[in-house]
Amino acid sequence: MQFYRIYDEDLGQASYLVGCTRTHQALVVDPRRDVDIYLETARRHGLTIAAVAETHVHADFLSGARELAHATGATLYLSEEGDARWKYKGLSGFVHVGLVDNDTFFVGDVRISVRHTPGHTPEHLVFLITDPDVSQEPMMMLSGDFVFVEDLGRPDLLEELGSGPGQAKAGAEALFESLRRVFLELPAHLQIWPGHGAGSACGKSLSAIPVSTVAYELKHRWWGELVRRNERQSFADRLLAGQPEAPLYFAKMKQLNRDGMTILGGVPLPTKLTPGEFGKKLTEGGALLVDTRSKEAFATRHLKASFHVPYGYKFSTWAGWMLPYYRPLILLAATRDEAEELMRKLLRIGHDDVIGYITDLDDIAEIADFGSVPRIDADEAFHIWEQDEAVFVDVRSNAEYDHSHIPGAVHVFAGRIIKDLDMIPRDRPVVVHCSSGNRSSIAASALLAHGFDKVINFAGGFNAWKEHIFPEQTARSTGTKERPGKHGELPQLH
Repeated sequence: MQFYRIYDEDLGQASYLVGCTRTHQALVVDPRRDVDIYLETARRHGLTIAAVAETHVHADFLSGARELAHATGATLYLSEEGDARWKYKGLSGFVHVGLVDNDTFFVGDVRISVRHTPGHTPEHLVFLITDPDVSQEPMMMLSGDFVFVEDLGRPDLLEELGSGPGQAKAGAEALFESLRRVFLELPAHLQIWPGHGAGSACGKSLSAIPVSTVAYELKHRWWGELVRRNERQSFADRLLAGQPEAPLYFAKMKQLNRDGMTILGGVPLPTKLTPGEFGKKLTEGGALLVDTRSKEAFATRHLKASFHVPYGYKFSTWAGWMLPYYRPLILLAATRDEAEELMRKLLRIGHDDVIGYITDLDDIAEIADFGSVPRIDADEAFHIWEQDEAVFVDVRSNAEYDHSHIPGAVHVFAGRIIKDLDMIPRDRPVVVHCSSGNRSSIAASALLAHGFDKVINFAGGFNAWKEHIFPEQTARSTGTKERPGKHGELPQLH
C-alpha cells in the first residue's frame, strides 16, 4: 500500500492519497479544489486515481471531490447518512456511490471500511484502511473532523451557521455517542490521520502533530475518561466551552459543497493588468483591490477602499472572513508567482472571480486615490486612552478579550467587524488593536473601506500594552479607568 498526506498550511487542512501497489489504483480522501497536486502525486508514483471520497460536507474549504472526479473519471464515494438537509446534490454526470455505516469498498486490494460518526456533522463518516498484504486488521483511520490530534471536531458549527437552536448540544451528544459506539471499539494500535491540524477553525486546540493512535488519544486527552465513564453532560459542557468564532464564509462553503460548484477544468492563471485595465475594472466593473503587502506597507500608502489581507498570515481564512463574494477581486501581489499562489488560496474558499493582479502602486499613481493609516505605539495609545480622545476597538477573539483587555474597549472580533459596524461610533477617532498589529491592520482596512475616516492602528497591540504594565481588566471585572502614576504603580483591574 502507498500512502501520502497533502497538507494546506494556510487552512490547516489535510487530504490523503491511498494507493494499491498491485493494481496501481488510488483513492483520494477530502481533496481541495485545485486538484493538480493529486494528479501529479499519482503520476509521480505510478498510480491512477480511481476513487474520490469525502468524510463529510465541509465548511472550511471548497471541496475538490467533484473537480477531481471530473478530471479522472473516478467514482465518488459520499455519505448517505444524516438528515435530508445535508444530502449531497449536484451529482448529475458523476458515477457516485452513497455510503452508510458498516459499508465496505475496495481500491485495488486496499479495503476501506466505513463508519458513521455523527457529531461534528450529522452525515460524518470515517474510513478504516486495511492493507491485506500486511494484516486483516485496519492499519489507520482517516478520521476527518471526528477526532483530531489533541482535539475533537466542533459540534456547534451548524447552529453557528444558522441551522437553528439546539444543534450544538445535539451535536455534542451525538459526538459522545459516536466515541462510545465507534472509537472505544477500535484497536489500540490504530493510527489516526485527521482532516485538520493546528490553525484550523474546526476545533479549539488542534495539534501540529500529523498523526496519533487510538490508545494515545484515549489516555492523554481530557475527553477519554469522560467517554469511558459515560459522563455525557460533563463531556458536552466542556466540548462546547470556548470554541473559536465560526468564520462567516463557512455557511457558503457548506451550501456549495452540498449542492455543487463550478467545475474549473484546471487552475486559471492570473492576468497582470495595465493601469488602464485596472482603472476600468475598478470604476466600471466594481472590482475590489485586495492588498496583500505587509501591514507596514499598507499603513504607509494604500488605495482607498482596498482591503488589507496580508500574504502569509492565514490568508485563506482572513480572505474568507473579509472579502465579499459578490464583487470581482484584483490582487496587489509582489510577483506573478505570488499572485498565482494567492489565486489558488482564493479558489479553495470559492472566490473564483479573481480578474487580475498588479504588483506596484506606483504603476497606478496617476489614476488612484491613496490613503494611509496612522500607527501608534503603546505610550501614544496610553495617552489617547488616558485623555479619552478616541474609541478603543479590540478586535481579538472572545476568549482573548474575556481574559484581559484595555478598560473601556469596545469588543468587535476582526472577522465580524463588517457585520457589526453599528457597534462602533463614527463621530470619534477609532483606535483599533489586536494582540500585535496583524488583525488590527485587517480590521482597520475594513473600517476605512466602509466610511470611517479617523482610524488609527495601535501597532503593538495588547501585548505592548501589557508589557508597559498599563491598566487592564477582565470581562468579569467591574473596574473603571483609573489615572495611573508611574508605570510600576499602575493598578491592575482584575
